[in-house]
Amino acid sequence: MASIKNLKKDINYVLGDIIGECYTWELLNPTENTKKSEAIIDEAIIIFDALIDKVHEKNVEDTKAHFKSITLELEEAANKLLEKINKL
Repeated sequence: MASIKNLKKDINYVLGDIIGECYTWELLNPTENTKKSEAIIDEAIIIFDALIDKVHEKNVEDTKAHFKSITLELEEAANKLLEKINKL
């Protein structure tokens, strides 16, 4: 099993890259309305907080399954956010 430290880094890097993509889009499209990209950034922050809270849960019966579900949830959320960025 990968370490909890690496899982937290993955969450941070993946969602940080998504936020960075939003900022890049805003810089490349200065005349566009930024409300949609700001909404994506806000959603990424909410997902980050939720996933980190799940990582820090103490009363978990099957830790391996718990952390695997967090990894899958991160992947699904990242794909959805990237689809939204691509629609901008």
